[in-house]
Amino acid sequence: MKTEKIGIVGSGLIGRAWSMLFTSAGYQVMLYDILPDQLSAALEYIDIELHRLEEHGLLRGHLTAEQQFKCLRTTSDLKELSRKAIFIQECIPERIEWKRSLYQQLDDILEEQTIVSSSTSTFMPSLFTEGLRHCHNMLVSHPLNPPYYVPLVEIVPAPWTSPQAVEFTRQLMLEIQQKPVTLKREVLGFATNRIQYAILNEIWHLVDKDILTVRDIDTVMNEGLGLRYAFLGPMETAHLNAEGIRDYIQRFGGEIHKVSETYEAIPKMEPGPTLDKIAEQCEEMVPRDMLATRRKERDAFLTKLSALKKEFEK
Repeated sequence: MKTEKIGIVGSGLIGRAWSMLFTSAGYQVMLYDILPDQLSAALEYIDIELHRLEEHGLLRGHLTAEQQFKCLRTTSDLKELSRKAIFIQECIPERIEWKRSLYQQLDDILEEQTIVSSSTSTFMPSLFTEGLRHCHNMLVSHPLNPPYYVPLVEIVPAPWTSPQAVEFTRQLMLEIQQKPVTLKREVLGFATNRIQYAILNEIWHLVDKDILTVRDIDTVMNEGLGLRYAFLGPMETAHLNAEGIRDYIQRFGGEIHKVSETYEAIPKMEPGPTLDKIAEQCEEMVPRDMLATRRKERDAFLTKLSALKKEFEK
């Protein structure tokens, strides 16, 4: 076990996942929430989840579930949370006014060594850290959901974030066995959502024009592209599909451009006939009363996939 302290702001699902990740490496974790009942529920959930993971041989780190749980404490006092913390991971809801208020409060009480990182998937860090005294130690570490099973973390600096804060965060993510990527500068949507939204835009058009059903589109991904991308990224896939990426672009660059020219304008995704069609087909695949069951199946699959990747990479 370590003596260094990590703070987590927000005890919802993402805050709970970060707590489990940091305790897996033996850090002393303090979980903050303004609602005591929420903290009690979070502790109960984490205790059950750590022992479930241990029972199935899926617990991260070298400590037992009991040892990891002993690394976790709770508080409803921001000053207690920030005291002697080396790192604070913020996980509050995606409301910009809430984040600005929180970061202002933290800025008044932070110690000089503390780095503050946001889990936001929506807001660039400059939108809630500008002008703060400790803004050089503030950035985004965006996890993918569920973070315990999907290791990617996008590290996004604000224009004033120090290189030292970025590198400390990257090393910390590696230590807890996450897979960080570091954006050289902030951009709306970061990397994951920019790529993901490009796919969703095209899917919207394919369903709207009755070219494919929702189920068939998902099959394109989970029985085709997704099988490749679970092992190789799109660039390495292209590199291997020819005699290197230069040869691939020489062979297929013209075709890529020709297809790209047929793309429709960016759709405005809002309630209407297209959303009704997509929602109806999604609910045929997974009825809403089965969402919780399907999420558990997803998590179990992602865990096995992650273990398989680690075994292959040895």
